[in-house]
Amino acid sequence: MATGLPAAAFSIQPPIEPMLAKLAEDLPAEGAYLYEPKWDGFRSIVFRRGPAIFIQSRDLRPLGRYFPELHDSLLAGLPDDCVVDGEIVIANDRGLDFDALQLRLHPAASRVAKLAAATPSSFVAFDLLALGGHDLRGKTQADRRQLLEKAFATIKPPIHLTPVTRERAVATDWLARFEGAGLDGVIAKPENGPYQPGKRAMLKIKHARTAECVVAGFRWHKEGQGTHVGSLLLGLYDARGTLHHVGVTSSFTMTRRQELAKELGPLRHGALDSHPWRDRASADEHATTRMPGGQSRWSAGKDLSWEPLRIERVCEVKYDHMQGDRFRHAATFLRWRADKLPADCRYDQLEVTTAYELAKVFSAGSK
Repeated sequence: MATGLPAAAFSIQPPIEPMLAKLAEDLPAEGAYLYEPKWDGFRSIVFRRGPAIFIQSRDLRPLGRYFPELHDSLLAGLPDDCVVDGEIVIANDRGLDFDALQLRLHPAASRVAKLAAATPSSFVAFDLLALGGHDLRGKTQADRRQLLEKAFATIKPPIHLTPVTRERAVATDWLARFEGAGLDGVIAKPENGPYQPGKRAMLKIKHARTAECVVAGFRWHKEGQGTHVGSLLLGLYDARGTLHHVGVTSSFTMTRRQELAKELGPLRHGALDSHPWRDRASADEHATTRMPGGQSRWSAGKDLSWEPLRIERVCEVKYDHMQGDRFRHAATFLRWRADKLPADCRYDQLEVTTAYELAKVFSAGSK
């Protein structure tokens, strides 16, 4: 349950569980869906009534203190007595910047204010849950979209309305082009579906690619310390021959986790003697090499200890996209690659995404 809830009586009282999406391999057939770009930001539900604005996060917590620069714009731009589902994003000259969003989750208000001035955020609306005091969650997606477009007809940055299309061919084009602006894929929403809080009633179609990575270590599973592998730590070499930690893969059954613990056991012997990450505690080394085990505001309280492995194994994984020099989400294990040498697992194997202007995403409009 969220804490710090506002005293204002909104038409729908927070917190509200957002409607969610389940992963699909491909765009569904045309005719029963509305397709929208999938934004890579912080999912947010905004409540507005009179002078009161409240921003709720996906996990039902107050989010407004981290984005103070949005308050006046939301107050001026949103219709009175409404509830809007959307995404908070930060954009730079290369597209969306998720790293800048993460920096906002800081306990010091002075730090948040400084970042708000340096890297101001925007809000992208994509659903309307209430308007004029009326709960719209029982209406169809198509009806809610029509009302959203009317309510946001004169909206101005930093508030935006996400594009939408009923044409699968257009959505396919978006899937290919919009990634260059930092977007995360395409969402397909059942045109006749109501808003279903907490339910995976939508489809998300994301970019899927493969990479061959060094398996440089692992973490124990929380329910099988010493007996079951939780995740494999993945590495890629840069042009200078430095091995960087780029993410993890953890898509295993409990049976397979136990097998992996036995299979990787021999690679643990003497692994730290010449391991490229053995000096991760060094500040100079840590500044130029991405390594596992560092705490962050996202990982506070989690056991990030890891077991090194000799640099001998290569695996192929599936990933959606990169966030800087690492995988944005956990990769999916596909297979071992005994035919590949660890030294061949370099960044230059990764597909380079062509840049695309974020302004063109918004100008795509409704089709």
